[in-house]
Amino acid sequence: MAYLESRKNLTGCVCGLVGLVTVFTGLAGAYWPVVVAGLYGAGALIAPPERAARPLFAGTGGPGGELDAVRADFAALRDYVAGLDVPAEATVPAAEVDDLLAALLEPGWVAEEIAADPEAVHVLGRAVRTDLPEAFDAYQRTRWWARLQPGADPAERHLRRQLELLREELGTVAELVRESLERRQRTHTTYLESRSGDRETPPEGLGDGRTPG
Repeated sequence: MAYLESRKNLTGCVCGLVGLVTVFTGLAGAYWPVVVAGLYGAGALIAPPERAARPLFAGTGGPGGELDAVRADFAALRDYVAGLDVPAEATVPAAEVDDLLAALLEPGWVAEEIAADPEAVHVLGRAVRTDLPEAFDAYQRTRWWARLQPGADPAERHLRRQLELLREELGTVAELVRESLERRQRTHTTYLESRSGDRETPPEGLGDGRTPG
């Protein structure tokens, strides 16, 4: 049923009808079955391939649930990409982007750090809802036209470059999380050191190995 409604079948049927016209006009002669079948096959071959629809995202959530909404949309994006024919030269950056997003959106302390940074949440949401769907959708659209125009920029190269740039951007978010944790650790160390310096001399018997009499 899916093929009957596909662009290839519909285009092939149109070309086949053109072949039937040649039958009635006498142009096809005794070879009309071959002409009709050939035109149908040619139409099916030149028809644009079926393009997977971009995922429908749930959209933004409330202030406390925005990262949860991005996480749910990431799951929908994964299902969408799984149904695509990703070119070999883009599989490595695609996998790296997927791993980075999965790590940054994993529920737990990392997600808590990101949720506290609106800019980081914005970067993740933009990558999941806009940048990645557009990259894969544009690839699907242009790869077919590239076959008709030899010498044009390969669609695969653009997809790979886009994924590499997104990987770098997401890596920056991961780096900011690391720096935030290190800064917090240093701050706590400084606080404990300052508190230790302000502490009064302990009373006799505390810390000198003797017990009060």
